[in-house]
Amino acid sequence: MNFLGTVDVRQIARSLSGSLAQDQQFCPKDFDVDHDTGFFPPEPLPKLPSAFSIWEDALVEAQETLSLGEDETDEAKAKRPAGEQWRAKVQSWPVLDTAILRGNIRQLQKAHLVLAFILHFYVHSISLNGSQDAIHIPKPISIPIVAVSKELGTAPVMTFADTVLWNWELIHPDQPLSADNIRYVNLFSGTEAERAFYSSSGAVELKGVEMLQVIESFHAMPNVTDRACVAKIARDLARLERIVDDLTKIFATIRDTVDPEGFYWHCRPWWCGSGKAASSTPQWIYDGVSPSDTQDLAGPSAGQSSVMHALDIFLDIDHKLTQKRAPAPSESNKKADTGFMDRMRRYMPGKHREYLAYLVASPRTVRDVAQAHPSLKEPYNAVVAALKHLRDVHIRIVTLYVVSMSHRQPPPHIVRREGCSDEEARGTGGMKASNLLKAGRDATTRAMLKE
Repeated sequence: MNFLGTVDVRQIARSLSGSLAQDQQFCPKDFDVDHDTGFFPPEPLPKLPSAFSIWEDALVEAQETLSLGEDETDEAKAKRPAGEQWRAKVQSWPVLDTAILRGNIRQLQKAHLVLAFILHFYVHSISLNGSQDAIHIPKPISIPIVAVSKELGTAPVMTFADTVLWNWELIHPDQPLSADNIRYVNLFSGTEAERAFYSSSGAVELKGVEMLQVIESFHAMPNVTDRACVAKIARDLARLERIVDDLTKIFATIRDTVDPEGFYWHCRPWWCGSGKAASSTPQWIYDGVSPSDTQDLAGPSAGQSSVMHALDIFLDIDHKLTQKRAPAPSESNKKADTGFMDRMRRYMPGKHREYLAYLVASPRTVRDVAQAHPSLKEPYNAVVAALKHLRDVHIRIVTLYVVSMSHRQPPPHIVRREGCSDEEARGTGGMKASNLLKAGRDATTRAMLKE
């Protein structure tokens, strides 16, 4: 059992599988999933109670005064004394009791966001001289972020939810949440490239709400055998194909708004999590906290997107290579990390992980239904083909922004900090990322129904 305080997806699925057979009522709100906004909260997160103002004030100050530890520009060096003062102030804080936040999911989410940004600002504003094998996280950060993470069932580190799902405000408060009415608030680098990256990720998530509606409609069907239900599934699959095509277009726009060099050298280092044992990156030691509570510290990744996991589960994409499907996995597929997707779920909010477990536990899959009804094979395969194309585009983007950049020398003012341990970048030259993404693409292809 890890620190999350909730059982893992397979355990939840087993516990739910019995009840699902008798009760097909599917209420996404039970999993903090909104019909109109999906995994996003329907409104911006509120400010924390005044007792926690030192956290929110420190986050504002960090964005104004801190620089990346490996940044050797004159401007960054001029900020070093202020950074040392900021970290000293954090070390001197009292350890705030988060008990009053219990039961208020939005305040817990806000606390996690603020503490995660403070944590990463604290670590990555330190100028490493190459001799450190560990960085100690002071108790005023470590104890409350672990406590809040346990309440939310997520990891005590920055996650995808912190950067994308919770980190926004409405441009026009009198209008509903949409991709055009959202502004990302907290930034590490202060660059528009970082804001644009969050915005593109948010646009994918919001478009994905339409996918969730298709999934929920399928699970709400009393049966999937009569002609009317089969016809509706066919229409929904055609709709889903269009949605996935739209997601691909959103992914592709990243190249128009995010500069690869700025992304790799100025934004991405801030997101890196703790180094593993024997890694060249210092491990993070959470003072005052049991090591068993800090097992998942990799940092945020697009692999933590619950909406993309939901799509994979719905289409029955076999990332673990447990099913006999053609073509057989290649040698590089077999060497890829087949546990990656499950591990990424540990960084999701616990309620969202339970939502995915509910989908896993369903006694029927749309792939099985399509296999049984010849009229559904073509629309099902069209969705899978669209998802395969999306993953091809994703591979090209990661190659441009991570793999290719990892082979280049850093700009003159940047000192390379080796061994960034974020899950999509570990491994020499980004090859682990390439293998992982290609394995995901090939697993998608194998879901195709054969004639």
